[in-house]
Order: sequence, then structure tokens, then C-alpha cells
Amino acid sequence: MHHFCNNTMSVLRTVGQALNSAVSFVVFSILDVLDIILCYVYKIIDYAIESEWKPCYCTAGKDAIVMPKAMGPKVLHVSCKKLQLEDVSDTLYERASVVMDMSRKPVEPPHATFKVSSALVEMIRGKMDRQKPKEQRMPCWSDCDCNVCNSWSGESTGSSSSSLYVHVEGPQDKLEIKENIIFIHGFISSSAFWTETIFPVFSETTRSSYQLIAVDLLGFGRSPKPVDSLYTLREHVDMIEKSVIDKYKLEHFHIVAHSLGSVLALALAVKYPDAIKSLTLLSPPYFPVPKGEEAAASQYIMRQVAPRRVWPPIAFGASMACWYEHVSRTICLTICKHHRIWDFIFKTVTRNRMKTYLIEAFMCHTHNAAWHTLHNIICGSAAKMESYLDIVRDKLNCSVNVYHGEYDELLPVDCSYAVGSRIPRARVKVYKKKDHITVIIGQERLFARELEAIWLNAKR
Repeated sequence: MHHFCNNTMSVLRTVGQALNSAVSFVVFSILDVLDIILCYVYKIIDYAIESEWKPCYCTAGKDAIVMPKAMGPKVLHVSCKKLQLEDVSDTLYERASVVMDMSRKPVEPPHATFKVSSALVEMIRGKMDRQKPKEQRMPCWSDCDCNVCNSWSGESTGSSSSSLYVHVEGPQDKLEIKENIIFIHGFISSSAFWTETIFPVFSETTRSSYQLIAVDLLGFGRSPKPVDSLYTLREHVDMIEKSVIDKYKLEHFHIVAHSLGSVLALALAVKYPDAIKSLTLLSPPYFPVPKGEEAAASQYIMRQVAPRRVWPPIAFGASMACWYEHVSRTICLTICKHHRIWDFIFKTVTRNRMKTYLIEAFMCHTHNAAWHTLHNIICGSAAKMESYLDIVRDKLNCSVNVYHGEYDELLPVDCSYAVGSRIPRARVKVYKKKDHITVIIGQERLFARELEAIWLNAKR
């Protein structure tokens, strides 16, 4: 009987996988066509409302500019009247359709040149042509214009030089501060992910002697959402450096980071090796790139994070957000632009019994910020992650702690095990029956005690 049940489950599992693949092929083939249609629809609407064409990444191949190859795809980025060479992910402009992806050939070795999409060139030209800072501050018609999402736009400085929104708790007297803790949230999130969960349950000792600093990343929450940004790794790190490390004159600090924030945490650790006292990563997006895929590492990562499957639902959502520029813009138009309505609906339906801070945490961003951050940080950092982890292993003496939810369907638990393999001293802990979000939410007190133990035992 036991053998019969095992065989039955195996057959059902195989049938389920086949059905998932078949339905996914149909659904994403439709989305391929829909994204092309939406491209033209948005061009018409953008021109009608804002009197200009919005550049997109649909026209990526034949008219691309070929430039000498450095360490990966690069683009000249205009910021504060200076030209900088910035890293951009090729997944922004090289995303094959479902049919093309199924018939794709093995990746060829990298050549001495690389291609930069004409869409990037068009964006750069647009930046150079914009001479009115106030016009840059105006949100796109498809983005939210509420006070929360645009609280930064009232500042007198240019959008590129504005500081991030930072939530700080701790002693008023700087002499009483014993430790500094920087909290970095993940993708489509905000500082509320920390301030509304574990901040309230920290012990009185922690709250009276530790400076707790939670930041809204560039493009998210209450932080600036500049239209002239490509939201590269460099831009995100520079803004954290300016808004937190420099502003608060931090000489030593701990970092706690979730999901995408783990990439930024590692980048900061590499940049400030002597300042890091402990590194705590939750659900880090680390996928070791297998041999034969090095030439297209970012493409490999995109297929891991967004496998174009309708099940599980979180994979379906990630796939739409990652593969389809205009479909994902429609999602932002529906959800993010109208987050106040969703907030009202949630409060009405639950009669205020459910905390709605997650509405602000997950819906206060622009499509431009989410699209570029997803590709340039998650996918574009593929070639950097291993070197970052090696530097942390070999050159940093801080403790490294990694946490993951057993049922995380967005970033599998193997990601954390891979970090542990790369950094042998790292302590990897898997929470049973927890996922990408409930790794914290639902066990706030437990995790707060974990963090306090890490900080207390960190090497001086």
C-alpha cells in the first residue's frame, strides 16, 4: 500500500508539472504579445499626456551601439552634470519570448565588444536634454502623486542629490550610543518592513543604547524617485553612504538586510571592511552560476528568479515583473498609483483589525525604480556576488549570519546554503514552515532576540 501511494504521488507530481508547463507556455506566450501591444498603447498615452515619447527597452537589438568591452555591460550615466560609467544589466534589453527562449542556443564566449541598447542611449539623451529640474520632479502620469510617495519632491535640491528617507530610533545623546545598526529592506518594500515589525519589540536595553537606522532605498517608500536614474548598484550604495554612513558619521556598524537588500549589504561590507561588526542576511538572492553560463550570468539569474511559471503564484508575479516591461508598468498603474484606495479597502474589509503598513511597504514605488532596481541589482549583480562573498570570507572578520524560510518559493533555501558554502564561518539558520515574508512577520519577537544576541556577541 505504501509503495502504491508513493507511485501515485509521483504520477500526480509529474502530471502537475506537465500541466504547469503547458499552461505557463500559453499564458506567457499571450503576455509576450500583450507586452508589445502595451508598448504602443503607452507611447500614445505618454505623448498625449506629457508631450514626449517615453523610451523603453523593446527596441534592443539591431541598432545597438557597440563599444569596447570592460567588465560587463556599461553605459554612460549623467548625474549632477557629470558623466559616470555605470553598470547596467543586459536583462533590461535582452529578454527573449517564450518561443525564442525554448529554442535558445548555448551561450557563446564573450567577445571583445558588447552591445548597448539604443533605448539606453535614448534615455541618456533625454537626461542631457532636460534642463528644468522642477520638471524632473513631476511624477509620471502612471505613478502615484500622493504626499507619501512624493514627500521628497518638496526639497530645494536636485533629485539626484536628495537624501534617502531614514527612520532613526535610539538615544538622543550621541554619547549613549553603543552600537549602530543599519537595516536595508528588500525589493518593492520600505523601511516599514522593519519599523513596524521588529523595532517595537526590541528590548529596552537595545532601544536605550543602540541607534537603529532603517532606510528607504532609492525609488522606494518615502525616498526620492528620480526619473533620470537607472537605479544601478553604484547609485543605491552611494545614496546609502551619503544618507546614512556620512550623515550620521558612522565609524562602525552592523547591517541587517532582507532579500535584494543583501546584495547592497555585501557591497557596503566590501567598501567598508573595517567598519562592519556583523552581517545578517535574510533570504539572500545568491544563485551560484554554473560553468558554461558565465558569459550570460545575468540571464541565468533572471531565469532562476523569474522562471515564467504560473505556479506558484509568487513565481508568476516575479515573472511578470521581470520579463515584461509594459505589463509590469500596468501592474504598477493598477496597484501602486492607487495604493490609497487599496489601503482604504483593506481597512474597511478588516475593520482595522489588520495592520496595513504592508500597503505602504510594498506599494510606494514607481515602475521606473522597480524595473531598473530588479534588473540592475538582482540580475546585474550576478557577476559580483561571488567576489563579494569571497572578500567577506577572506578579508572581513565580522560574524556572518544567514536566515531563510523553509517554504520560500521566491528565493529557495538553497540560496542561503550556497552563501554558507562560500563563507564557511557563516551561520545558516532555516526557519521551519516560514516563507519569504514570514521569515520575520509572525515571529518578530523571536527574530529580535536573535539579532540582539548577534550584536552582543559581535567581535569588538
